[in-house]
Amino acid sequence: MQGEDTLDLHLPDGFLAWAEGEAPEFTRTTSGDRQGTAPHWLSPSEDTPSRPAFDDLLDGIAGWGPVRTPAGTFHLVPARLERDLRLISRWMNDAAAAAFWELSGPPSVTEDHIRAQLAADGRSVPCVGVLDGRPMSYWEVYRADLDPLARFYPARPHDTGLHLLLGEVPDRGRGLGGLLLRAVADLVLARRPSCARVIAEPDIRNTPSIAAFLTAGFRFAAEVDLPGKTGALMVRERSLLHVL
Repeated sequence: MQGEDTLDLHLPDGFLAWAEGEAPEFTRTTSGDRQGTAPHWLSPSEDTPSRPAFDDLLDGIAGWGPVRTPAGTFHLVPARLERDLRLISRWMNDAAAAAFWELSGPPSVTEDHIRAQLAADGRSVPCVGVLDGRPMSYWEVYRADLDPLARFYPARPHDTGLHLLLGEVPDRGRGLGGLLLRAVADLVLARRPSCARVIAEPDIRNTPSIAAFLTAGFRFAAEVDLPGKTGALMVRERSLLHVL
């Protein structure tokens, strides 16, 4: 139940037209499509669309593949400490991120946080979000129904939770948070047929984050008293997928 920080309020050009009817495409691109190739910072053996499903409880995030969004081709790639730690740690030491994630300090602080997930049973998968080949965000996709969070709200089987940090300051304040949250929530529901709801619990004080979730089609369900914070329970339901 870590904090998440989207830090954006404004919509990018073209977003309203997309929101009115042009959903992200969930068709995998081919090797001949430039936008469908592996992010440039991955080795050929790490080309996520061709790898076996990651051993997790989330229907194999490593095999979900890239999706097209109005901002470009987006790819959730399971984090690897040897490749990603320095970058993620730098993001966590940004003042705005540190206020809610509370992972500032030496890289070992972030390493301990990520390693705990990698060493667990697969109920939470830390990921790097890659937009048009550029790593630009940190995500945690987790089984909310198997998380301690489930003690604080009426959880349903296979509820899937999201945490998001936009890592680079230039990516904030221009609508990317809401746009990517919508795309990833749609991706979760497309790749996890057993999941009926996507859940989030941003800090109630983090109004930019809450605004981004609302932009992404989540609804505010309740305030929840969690260890260390009061959370805003945000819910996106499969039954309302084509309405919100």
